[in-house]
This record gives sequence, C-alpha cells and structure tokens, in this order.
Amino acid sequence: MQKLTWKNAVSTSGIRIKLIAGLALLAALFLIFPVFFQYIQQRQGPVLNDFVLNNIPAVNLSIPLFMCIWIPGLLMAYRAVKSPSIFITFLWSFLFLSGFRLSTITLCNFNPPRGLVALTDPLLSRFYGNSTVTKDLMFSGHTATIFLIYLCLEKQSDRLVALTASILVGIFVLIQHIHYTVDVVFAIPFALLAWFLGIKAAGLKKRTVLKT
Repeated sequence: MQKLTWKNAVSTSGIRIKLIAGLALLAALFLIFPVFFQYIQQRQGPVLNDFVLNNIPAVNLSIPLFMCIWIPGLLMAYRAVKSPSIFITFLWSFLFLSGFRLSTITLCNFNPPRGLVALTDPLLSRFYGNSTVTKDLMFSGHTATIFLIYLCLEKQSDRLVALTASILVGIFVLIQHIHYTVDVVFAIPFALLAWFLGIKAAGLKKRTVLKT
C-alpha cells in the first residue's frame, strides 16, 4: 500500500473532507472546553474511598509529569506533520476521546481525592479557562491522551517512548492524588475505543494493535 502524502491527502476529496470536518470539530471543542470545565468545577459530589490513594502519600510530581506529557506530545506533532495518516487518525481519535470524556465527567460527579496536589500546565490551562480544574476526574485525560498517542504512532521506538510515558503518567497522577485509581484504569479502554472509532472515521487501513 502506497504511503499517503500530504499532497495526495489534500487532493483527494474524501480525505480532504475528513480533514476539514475534523479540524472544524476540534475548533468547536476548544470553545466548549473552557465553559464545560468551569461548569463542572462548581459542582459538588462525593469523595471516593480509594484504597490505593489511601496508602500513598501525596507528592508533587509536576515537573516529571510535564515531561511525560509534552515529550510524546511533541513527538506526535512532529510525526503528524510528516504523515497525514497519523495526523488524521489521531485527530479523529482525539475527537472521540474528548466526546467520551465530556460524557463521563458529566455523568460522574465526584469531588477530587483528599490530599490532591494541583497540576497547573501553563499551556493546557487555556482549555480550562485559565484556572485550575480538579473535578475533571472520570477518566484521566492525561493518561488516555498519551496512550492514544502510543496507539497512533507507527515507529516502534516512538511507540515505546509513548507507552512508557503513558504508564508513568498514570502512576504520577495517582501519586499526586490528581485522579482516583478508577480514573486511570478506565483511561485505557476509552483510549482504545476512541482509536478504533478514529481509524474507522478516518477511513484508513488499520494496522496491528499493540505490537510493542
């Protein structure tokens, strides 16, 4: 199968439509996110009794967390610029993942874990309305997104970096008490489902799952 290039992608009407539609939906998400996250921050809900968190002292791991988030993120951006298949697949997968997360957060109204050490990202905070949000719990967006990057990348070395980062992010958000254990656990199946749907929506050939 011939490798898809950007020249072929933009000149093919079906792929061009998927690109435009996906980017339009992404722009709409960027408008919705700040309003949504400010809304959920005003809600009150129960604090879950989490056995794992109860036995882990909260530690501020913001710096290694940022590294584990942004290294695979920048790697994905670099590969996506060079490969329209990676870009389109990740774009639509991320749209589905975001839709899942908006739904689950709406349905699962929990207060954050006790001892939470807030994580404030100067770049991602724009999605949260430039304020700290602590109630975007079910499921872990950081863990799911980095795992989604792992699924969408193609080179084995790239995937190993992203897989390692996703595991570390899942561990670090628990140590920092940003998420409950269930939030991290459910991030993986939601990312997998979003990836399968993203491949279908992008209309590109599916490759082997989890080869690393």
